[in-house]
Amino acid sequence: ALKEVDIVMMLRIQKERQNTGLLPSLSEYIELFSLTEEKLGLAKDDALIMHPGPVNRGVELPAKLADGKRSVILNQVTNGVAVRMAVLYLLLGKS
Repeated sequence: ALKEVDIVMMLRIQKERQNTGLLPSLSEYIELFSLTEEKLGLAKDDALIMHPGPVNRGVELPAKLADGKRSVILNQVTNGVAVRMAVLYLLLGKS
């Protein structure tokens, strides 16, 4: 699924829902679904890593990738806040 992709989009695992039995153990989740450097190696060399935040470092991806040069996570989170503010402004009135 990562072969030659331009963007790798990660999502936050909701650990609070892990006790419902819908998710494997945290260690199994990490082994199956965490982004690793090896998995990222399948993507294009200039592929970007995205994640809406908050990031569970070491779960969805290691800190090294979250903070690396290919990560645009902080930009994505910053822009997401601005977009939410604009939507609320438009929905709640301009006063």
